[in-house]
Amino acid sequence: MPKSSNQKLKLLYLLRILQKETDEEHYLNSQQLIERLEKYDISAERKSIYDDIARLTDFGYDIIHVKTKGGSGYYMGSREFELAELKLLVDVVQASRFITLRKSRELINKLEQFVSGKEAQQLQRQVYVAGRVKTDNESIYYNVDFIHRAIQENRQISFQYMEWTLDKKLVPRKGGARYVISPWALSWNDENYYLIGYDKEADLMKHYRVDKMGSIELTREERQGSIVFENFDIAVYTNKTFGMYGGREEIVSLVFADQLIGVVLDRFGRETDIRRLQEGTFRVRVKVAVSGQFFGWLTGLGTQVRLAGPENVVEEYRNYLKKIYGRYEEGCSGQ
Repeated sequence: MPKSSNQKLKLLYLLRILQKETDEEHYLNSQQLIERLEKYDISAERKSIYDDIARLTDFGYDIIHVKTKGGSGYYMGSREFELAELKLLVDVVQASRFITLRKSRELINKLEQFVSGKEAQQLQRQVYVAGRVKTDNESIYYNVDFIHRAIQENRQISFQYMEWTLDKKLVPRKGGARYVISPWALSWNDENYYLIGYDKEADLMKHYRVDKMGSIELTREERQGSIVFENFDIAVYTNKTFGMYGGREEIVSLVFADQLIGVVLDRFGRETDIRRLQEGTFRVRVKVAVSGQFFGWLTGLGTQVRLAGPENVVEEYRNYLKKIYGRYEEGCSGQ
């Protein structure tokens, strides 16, 4: 009887069967493996199954032979990823705002290839995150890859920077003018990807949301700003820049209720200098980018925080609060 053209693929199909249909709780005996191979028009005998599994094991695959009162069989032991690791990755993909719904499904389907069919069902999870809105802009994946390439090749990039209009469309800022930036790093902050790059004209490190960068091109020019970047601390920069909105830098003094210590360490880091004050309060001195977002963060903490200085920033904050209050004064038109 002539052999099937698939016969030469016997080892590969056997490996696929073990990977997709077996795990620690599900195994297949030699007869079941023979039957599975027959579906691919591949003939096999018990002895050849033993020999093939031995070859796969010698090559490095962790194939376990179990013997129980109910019989014996084989299953795929350790894999590239443990199930718990894949569950974590799936949760991250689903919770990531910058990954579109369609791309999330594609990535999860690919992750399922690393476990058996039974275990793959456990990866069909749904992570609910309050207020989470998935982006519908898939260009971000290619933008990230493009920026990494520019960094590796030590080249500047040019791009259009986009903004939303009231009719919910992204249009180029500055009439479509192109920004030329030396890319140095990517940062994930406040659920968004940001490019950290050097702007030669301003002689400053700046940040740009990657999902709002359009028509990215590599230039022939080498990156600039290496000296500036050497003295640039991304962690410090993102901690002081609330919501990645810029503003002038100031060292401010803040007095918090003790129960907000976790909020402070999450916001400014564990290296923050903490000074105990009267019972129930503590003070920190931190560098921040003074902006509406910073004042909004303070306001959200209510009476459990007090901006203690410097006086010019305190006065700005008073005016900020007065303007908000003025919008709600009695007799306000509401417009």
